[in-house]
This record gives sequence, structure tokens and C-alpha cells, in this order.
Amino acid sequence: MKRSVKLARFASPPFILVIGYLLIIALGTLLLMLPISNHSGHAPHWIDSLFTSVSAACVTGLVVVDVNSTYTMFGETVIMVLMQLGGLGFMTLATLFALLLGRRLSLKDRLLLKEAINADSMEGIVRIIRKVLIFSFTIEAIAAVVMALRWMREMPVGQAIYYGIFHSVSLFNNGGFDLFGSSFQRYAGDFVFNMIASVLVISGGLGFLVLSDLFDFRRTRRLSLHSKMVLSVSGGLIVIGALVIFIFEFTNARTLGSLNWEGKVYASVFQSVSTRSSGTSTVDISGLRQASQFFIMLLMIIGASPGSTGGGIKTTTFLLMVGALIAVMRGQKEIVFFRHRVPKDIMMRALTIIVLALFIFSIVVMLLLMTEEAPFLSLAFEAASAIGTVGLSVGVTPGLSDAGKLIMCVTMFIGRIGPLTIAYAIRPRSTKTLYRRPEGHIVIG
Repeated sequence: MKRSVKLARFASPPFILVIGYLLIIALGTLLLMLPISNHSGHAPHWIDSLFTSVSAACVTGLVVVDVNSTYTMFGETVIMVLMQLGGLGFMTLATLFALLLGRRLSLKDRLLLKEAINADSMEGIVRIIRKVLIFSFTIEAIAAVVMALRWMREMPVGQAIYYGIFHSVSLFNNGGFDLFGSSFQRYAGDFVFNMIASVLVISGGLGFLVLSDLFDFRRTRRLSLHSKMVLSVSGGLIVIGALVIFIFEFTNARTLGSLNWEGKVYASVFQSVSTRSSGTSTVDISGLRQASQFFIMLLMIIGASPGSTGGGIKTTTFLLMVGALIAVMRGQKEIVFFRHRVPKDIMMRALTIIVLALFIFSIVVMLLLMTEEAPFLSLAFEAASAIGTVGLSVGVTPGLSDAGKLIMCVTMFIGRIGPLTIAYAIRPRSTKTLYRRPEGHIVIG
């Protein structure tokens, strides 16, 4: 009996998701170590291959080597596949193959899919996944064509098509990888690129449930409470982020100062969008003022939305905490959004996620301060980028020690899977109690 209980715990959806991502990372590491994957013809240091594999599978984008000059097309393709697997989730893509083969999904498969996309129930889960796959591949294909046509003006046709596909996958899955070496700084004032890149990042960061809701909106003419909250907080954070970056960096010659008015607006908006989980940039992140870097850290920790290709504590978690703060200050006992009361168990989960994320962030910063010789803010910025699976960097990551790289690998993995999912995967089997403890009163504040 005890053995069956242990096996049941190890077969739980959170545990299988954790093991699945670990296997993908391990396979990616082995492929990136092959001589065919890099230009030198020799296998790179294993820790650099591991770091790149973790960064791609966890759709982060932090790098310790220059992707274009280090890896061949085969190696870059491995990175692109890892980003696609990490962004959409290996269970989502496994469902695609199952549907193509005409195989029916078992109850266990549906439980895994529910966990993978953070759905409330298994009802209609296959239908949602089918729409997500159609929407995802369609928008990636359209964006790849548009970007390829744009880049055909400055590079050979074959290279432009390849760049279009790679960066479409990277941007939609909030992967953060690029093949230019300096991200997209050369396109800070390019309207076409900024528009298509922003649409890709926002679409990938909204979450699969919201995409499904938007997909059905023309027929149903209604949005769920979750979708309303995600769209409102995402729009608000993008606008606020763009205004703050525009104001803080307006006269900074290293970032917005050298751009014209249009360039300033494009760069501010794109950087606000990108800080949510994309990790790409059109300005030099290391050149940002410290106030801007600190503000961007906050946006990176908030991250994208639940069930999306991005990380962070998630937009809805942030909005719930803001709602709780307002309710307490007003003396209200209930937290209400769009005329709906938020259950207490969801509020407890949100609080747990925030506390766990901040605790992990603090531990990571302290460990990096012990292993690395770099300013506090720079290390904190890299830690926030890793736990939010964003990928923005002030230039510290390539110079990390081996210990620092391993710390960042673990941080990126936790950021992608989610601290709560990992906690559920390793928690002991809970036992139900048939009684309640007496209520105690504690003085706080």
C-alpha cells in the first residue's frame, strides 16, 4: 500500500512535468555538445551547452556564448526546437502528434494538459489545445513571412527566410534568443519590425486560455473573468512601462537620447513589452539608468500571464495582490474584480507564489554575491531576468563562474516550471484531519 502511494505521488502531473522538462534539457545539452552543432568542430564546455539548453527550453534567452558565432545552423535549429517545446509545452506538442495519429487521450493525458496550461478543469481541454496549436503556428507562420520579406532587403533570400522563422519562434515563445549578437538594436526605429515583434511577444505572453477566449469571441461575444483580468493588467503594465522608460531614458545618450521622436516611442513601447518575458531589446540594457533597470526588474518579476510562454509570478497574481491591498485599505472583506468575488483559496495560492518567488529571488542574489565579483544591482537584475525567464542582461551573465552558471540554470528552471508546481511535485502526500484547531489571535502591522 505504501509503495503504491509513493508511485502515485511520482506519477502526479506536476512531477511528470518537472521530469519532462529535465529530459528535454538533457537531450538539448547532448545535441549542443555535438561537433556538428558548433563552428569550431569540437564539443564546447559542457556547462555552456547545459546553460544554453536550459535557457532555450525554459524560454529565457540568457546566453554565455554568442549564438550566431558559436553554433552552426544545426545547433541554432536545436535551440529553436527547444524554444518551441519550452514555450508551448511538451505535452501540448505531444497532443498534436496524438491528434494527427488519431489516438484518443487518456484521463492521465488530460490531467497533464490541464496542469500544463493552468486550466481550471479538464472540460474541453482537447478543444482548447487544438485551437491553441492552430493559433500559435498560424501567427508564427505569418510573422515569419513578414519578417523574411523585411530582411530580404538586407540579406540573401535563404538567410532572410531562416532568420524570419527563427525569430518568429523566439519572439512568440518569449525565448529571447536572436542571431544578430546585439539583439534588435539596429531596428529601434523600424516600424514594421517593432509592430510585428510586439504582436508576437504579446500574443505569446497572454496565455493559452486567453487566446482561446479571443479565438471564440466573435461567436460568443463574451470573455471569461480570467481573460478580462489578464487583458486589463497586461495593457496597463505595457502602457505604464512604456511611459516610465520614455521619461527615465529620454535624455540618456546611451539609450533613447540618440533616437528621434518616433524611435523613442517605438523603443519605449517595445522595451516595455519585452520586459514582461521576451528578453529581446532595441536599446542597450547595460546603458539604462539604474532607476530604469530597477523598474524593469519589477516588470520581469511580474512576468507574463498564466498558461503562457512566459514566466514570472504572473500578471493575475500581481493583480490579485493589488486587489487585496486595496480591499484591506478600504476595510472590505472581499476582493472583487468585474463584479466577481475572488475565492480565498485562490488568494492563498497567489500569496504563496509571491512569497516563494521573492524568497527564491533573495536566495539566488545572495548566492551570486558569494560567487561573483559584480555590482549588487547587476547581479539582482540577472537573477530577476532568470526567475522571470525574461533573458534581458546588463552583460554580467557571459562572465559568470561555473558555480554562477549552475545557480542561474536552476533559477531559470524554477522560473519556467513555477515554484508552486515544483513544490507540488516534491511535497509529501497530505493526510486529511477530521478536526479543526482552535482559532488564535496574532497582532500584526
